[in-house]
Amino acid sequence: MRALVSPQKERFNKYFYFKINNMEELKQAGLTENESKIYLALIDIGPSLAGGVARKTGLHRRTIYDTMEMLIQKGLVGYILKNNRKVFSAANPKRLIEIIQEKQDILSPFVDTLNQKYNLKKEKEETLFYKGKEGLKTIFEDQLNSKEVLILGASPKAYEILQFYFKWYDKTRKEKKIKTKIIATTKDLKKSKIPLAEIRYLPEKYISPVSVNIYQDKTAIILWAKEPIAILIKNKEIAEAYKDYFELMWKIAKE
Repeated sequence: MRALVSPQKERFNKYFYFKINNMEELKQAGLTENESKIYLALIDIGPSLAGGVARKTGLHRRTIYDTMEMLIQKGLVGYILKNNRKVFSAANPKRLIEIIQEKQDILSPFVDTLNQKYNLKKEKEETLFYKGKEGLKTIFEDQLNSKEVLILGASPKAYEILQFYFKWYDKTRKEKKIKTKIIATTKDLKKSKIPLAEIRYLPEKYISPVSVNIYQDKTAIILWAKEPIAILIKNKEIAEAYKDYFELMWKIAKE
């Protein structure tokens, strides 16, 4: 059988739940537990001396004064002097919305700055995998946004696999005045066939189906096979390391 609850107790339970629930919401707005207790007490009892707030909240009088000072600074509590005693009163609850808005206004530029750094970091560490001829075209078209392309271990198979595409690519690269430096392992790759190119050669014993294209802050590692695959790494440090290695090999390679 359900126990009967007196109207007074039911009202108390509703008040208690309302008070606890609103304290949690005030904490979400940035108020401490004591600030929440005192503000809600002043809303309940109206303008009051510190003693009245202490009796309502159960907090020590010294705590009341210290916390009142914080609430005054936040614009949530005001006071008047009456017979040389401070009578405290709660500010309009709309002030809570203003406080949140002020925090948003302060945080917004900071968050924008953090977001820019986050996006740069994300971009810097991105690694993409491509498969097939169409995937490779994506990489080469991305190179058309750079000023120079370094190719380490250029393979003649590239012109076999993307024969007609490279005619368009080299023409577009020439129009955009994008230079390229190439280290090849076979004399089949002739400078006359490739515009705006400097080519040097390594002995054929170093021939490999893998080539490395370096441009901007990106490094593309390409396997020139019947079904070509490539890994594109967007990372400044890795690109710089490969550029240094390229320059070393460039000095060793012969014209």
